[in-house]
Amino acid sequence: MYTLGHNFAPANIHAGGLRYHGAGVIVSQLLKDGYMEAVDIKQLDSFEAGVLFAQAEGIIPAPESSHAIAATINEAKKCIETGEEKVILFNLSGHGLLDMTSYDKYIAGDLVNYSLTDEEIQKDLDKIGNLI
Repeated sequence: MYTLGHNFAPANIHAGGLRYHGAGVIVSQLLKDGYMEAVDIKQLDSFEAGVLFAQAEGIIPAPESSHAIAATINEAKKCIETGEEKVILFNLSGHGLLDMTSYDKYIAGDLVNYSLTDEEIQKDLDKIGNLI
């Protein structure tokens, strides 16, 4: 399983389900075998996609789902640029009714993007290496 170890303390972003220190075993294997790819979506981009989805579909998505929506929008934009026709499927896994405070903070401009530095990642990977 891909992980940063149980000691990893993620930033307090508003997509709690994405703060877990590892990826599930099935997801890790699919990634390793090349059946899927992982993409990084910044917090503000995910909330922008969530608001757009809510305006278009009338469903407020959970921030975790908004990451998938943002990735889907990015993929569709690539198709527009290249002229490629593609069926794009994503999973809306949850509503954002418990995340309204986070949406309020996004709309008010109080959310920021956060990225781990290579040094922070390596520090946690080194801890795992010491446990093996």
